[in-house]
Amino acid sequence: MGDSQSWAAVPAAAERARSVLAASWSCAVTADGGREEFVGAHTVDEDGRVILHVPDDSALLTAAICAPRGEPSAVLEFADVAPVPVRTRIRARLWLAGWFTPEDGHLAFHATRVVLREPAGAVVVALDEFAAAAPDPLATAEAHLLTHLADAHPDAVERLTRLVRPDSLHGAVRVQPLAVDRHGLTLRVERARAHGDVRLAFHAPADDVGQLTERMHVLLTQAAAAACSRALQRQRTDGDG
Repeated sequence: MGDSQSWAAVPAAAERARSVLAASWSCAVTADGGREEFVGAHTVDEDGRVILHVPDDSALLTAAICAPRGEPSAVLEFADVAPVPVRTRIRARLWLAGWFTPEDGHLAFHATRVVLREPAGAVVVALDEFAAAAPDPLATAEAHLLTHLADAHPDAVERLTRLVRPDSLHGAVRVQPLAVDRHGLTLRVERARAHGDVRLAFHAPADDVGQLTERMHVLLTQAAAAACSRALQRQRTDGDG
């Protein structure tokens, strides 16, 4: 369930897909009817090509060496998991369909189809856009940034809710930082039996952690101003009464 908070610039699907790929530590490979989980076993080239590092006795490696070009076909799955404990922690899933070839003792994956699934639905990402896109500059630092915000600065999270429309906070029992990218911060608003997400846009993109710090200070300043404005409005309303 989502809330109708205003959204400004958001990453394009190709950038989101590359960000999921850049930040993922594990992947699941489905090939020849079997499924295998690999943890810390893949790297990603600048063009988004996945290199899978498997043991020398891996059945997947043997199959790739013996198979004709374009076989065996495989699907790689990557999950984008929220680093802060929230309901429905899977924020997105990324599937790459294609085939492996042996390369320097490892397996190079040649994608023929890229699908990104987020809460809003699934989208097929064009291969040329996927190869040309770059991950969000905060993607690999996001987990640390969000857990630090949630654990060390819950007061800041509370202040940021002053930028959220009151109707989006109706019935809220907890608000947690869900995601951050160069364009903005997303908050998860949890209610007794439902949840929704609201996005707080930065006034300008943040290309590194230093710029993110400045963007967050601006949001907190705006939150303080919003709180003063609401207090003044209440005073006027009480005075009229």
